[in-house]
Amino acid sequence: MDPLDSHLRGMSAALPLFRAVAGTRLCRWGELLAEHLGTGGRLLVAGNGGSAAEAQHLAAELVGRLRDERMPLSAIALTPDSSAVTAIGNDYGFDEVFARQVRAHGRPGDVLMLMSTSGRSPNLVAAAHAAREMGVRTWAMTGEGANPLADACDETLHCPSGDSQVVQELHLISVHVMCEYLDRHLPVVLGKPALVREAVLAR
Repeated sequence: MDPLDSHLRGMSAALPLFRAVAGTRLCRWGELLAEHLGTGGRLLVAGNGGSAAEAQHLAAELVGRLRDERMPLSAIALTPDSSAVTAIGNDYGFDEVFARQVRAHGRPGDVLMLMSTSGRSPNLVAAAHAAREMGVRTWAMTGEGANPLADACDETLHCPSGDSQVVQELHLISVHVMCEYLDRHLPVVLGKPALVREAVLAR
């Protein structure tokens, strides 16, 4: 089969399953991020390889904008600072490159988003454990099935495909849709944050 046809067939097979599992969670995450970031909180986000690029993409959408003009929101990708990553990796080991940054930048109530197609990266699992110790909420986007990262996080979106390329593309869709929900909800948050917090967290 032609590589394009094969790839599109894999994506087409995953999309109905993805729609079934992603809609409610992405809406809730978007609303919670609108509440948190709109009232001065921070999002930390990390991944390895292609997922590092996805993490930076998410941070850029929030500090910049997705579509419409809005306030900048505090989002820090833990991947692009080569000096910090190499210094931590050299002094403490690669498994600590994100965990140490979480301890530096995270505050109780903040959110850490971890992105991994396999859910088995030790440095992401270590970051989730560091976040939990600090009272930082942990969300993961992974591939299908049980995995150590999902077990270490408070909430996980499992993207239903066994193909890591399709999973990464579903993660990108998830980033965009979550930001759409955030942008829809942010004006409401800025108008009455206390009431919105009670409504969203009660779900």
